[in-house]
Amino acid sequence: MKATQLVLVIVIIATVSCAKKTTSSTSRTGTTQSGKYTEDLSVLRPKVEEDTARNQVQANESNTKATTYVEPKYAINDTLHSVLDSISRFNHSVGFVDGFTIQVYSGLKREEALNAKKSLSTSLPDIDSELQYVQPNYRVRAGKYYDRFAAQRDYVAIKKHFPNAILLPERLPIR
Repeated sequence: MKATQLVLVIVIIATVSCAKKTTSSTSRTGTTQSGKYTEDLSVLRPKVEEDTARNQVQANESNTKATTYVEPKYAINDTLHSVLDSISRFNHSVGFVDGFTIQVYSGLKREEALNAKKSLSTSLPDIDSELQYVQPNYRVRAGKYYDRFAAQRDYVAIKKHFPNAILLPERLPIR
C-alpha cells in the first residue's frame, strides 16, 4: 500500500511540474493580461498645450534682432604686422632650429664608422646618414627631424639593426 501511495505521489508531482504554467501580471493601470507583460506609461507623459508652445516659439523669434556691421575704431593691424615682422627677422638671423637626429655609431675607428654607414644605407636606404669627425671620435648620424614623434618612428626601425643607436637632440640649420 505504501508503494502505491508513493507511485501515486510521484505521478502527481510529475504531472503538475510538467503542466503549462500561465502567469498573470498587473500593469500600472491595474489591468490584468495573461502571457505578456505590458505597461501603460501614457499617464506619466507631460501634457503640453499647443497654444503655449506656439507662443513660446513666437517669443523666441521676436527676441532675435538683426545686427549691423560696425567699423572698428581701434584696429591693431599695423602694430601686429610690426611685431610679426620683428619675430620673422629674429628667426632668420638665428639660422637654426632645435631638432633631433639618431646616432648609429660613435668610436675611434674610421673603418668601423664607414662600415656602419654602409650597412645603414643598405638596410634602410630611405634614411639619410652622414659621417662626422669630431676629434678624436667618428660619428655616424642618421636623419634630421624637427619633432621627436617623427624621429621615434625611424629610431625604432634603426634600433632593430643597430642596438646601440640613440636619439639625440641637435640644432638643425634653416635653409
